[in-house]
Amino acid sequence: MLVGEQPGDKEDLAGKPFVGPAGRVLDRALADAGIEREATFVTNAVKHFKHEMRGKRRLHKRPNNDEIERCKIWLDEERRLVGPEVIIALGVTAARALTGKTVTIAKLRGKPLDLADATRLFITVHPSALLRIEDDDDKRAAYQQFVADLKAAAKSLR
Repeated sequence: MLVGEQPGDKEDLAGKPFVGPAGRVLDRALADAGIEREATFVTNAVKHFKHEMRGKRRLHKRPNNDEIERCKIWLDEERRLVGPEVIIALGVTAARALTGKTVTIAKLRGKPLDLADATRLFITVHPSALLRIEDDDDKRAAYQQFVADLKAAAKSLR
């Protein structure tokens, strides 16, 4: 199970998670990690697209803790229905929704956590963070680390 932050503009319009630019990064990274996207359940911690208008553009705004908590009932129900062995939290909002506390990705990345129901949780960056890196070498290194995070989560299933 992969849990992102919230729908983006493209996802809100399509009604599906990770179909925009971050979704393309995720799809490529999953393929590079040897994970079939069809074999995963992909969702978001917050179910609505929080945004502000800038001219005609809808720009993403990070959900606050109250919004994360209000949407938790839906995430918990998805977890109950899917019953994943492993969850990958993509970004701090997803990690907050799954752990119930504010976390730092740098401190927890690469370290599997066991949730109360024995589900193993891996925390990594959100693919949209990779899109914002301007330096090509830094972007390549960050992408390779992201793929390594996905591989580690997949390996824990075997």
